Amino acid sequence: MLGLVVAAHVVAEHPELAEGSFSKVRAAVVSEPTLAEVATEIELGVDLKLGKGEASSGGREKPSILSDAMEAVIAAVYLDGGLDAARDLVLGLLAGRIAAEVAGGPGGADHKTQLQILVAQRTTSTPAYVVSDEGPDHAKRFRAEVHVDGRCVGVGHGRSKKHAEQSAAGAALAVLEGADAVGATAASTTISESEQGHA
Repeated sequence: MLGLVVAAHVVAEHPELAEGSFSKVRAAVVSEPTLAEVATEIELGVDLKLGKGEASSGGREKPSILSDAMEAVIAAVYLDGGLDAARDLVLGLLAGRIAAEVAGGPGGADHKTQLQILVAQRTTSTPAYVVSDEGPDHAKRFRAEVHVDGRCVGVGHGRSKKHAEQSAAGAALAVLEGADAVGATAASTTISESEQGHA
């Protein structure tokens, strides 16, 4: 059901995609990491009924469990409300990720990959993440800082280490790409003023 809804949406909204690109987008969206991230964002783990051992070992934050639970919720909505209800739920949760995968190019919606590519183009260093957490095991909150050349360029928060790192990478991308835009504007202004001087 999940794959059907995502595939139909991608074909309808992005008919220009080549078959290979279509397959990559669908695979990225209908995947354990993506579904686990969505489950984390809606705090699905809090409502899971787990055995004592699984609960005490961090089962509410395990990607495999969260991903399976997310699929179970989608299936339950389909069985209860039919295809339209399931489609509304899936697209409500995943439409943004689908659009990001289509538009994102290398790395798609994966901010960490995009940041690594951007940093590699500029320096010989790689992004380094520093993660801390607080709260009880069943309701931890994570804070991540991403450093480039020893300087913190982004901070993010999330219900999992991975989500916090992705959030921090997204913040860093906004900062670094914003700096590029400012630099480009300044250069354009300087050139324009120079041209006026020669006029």
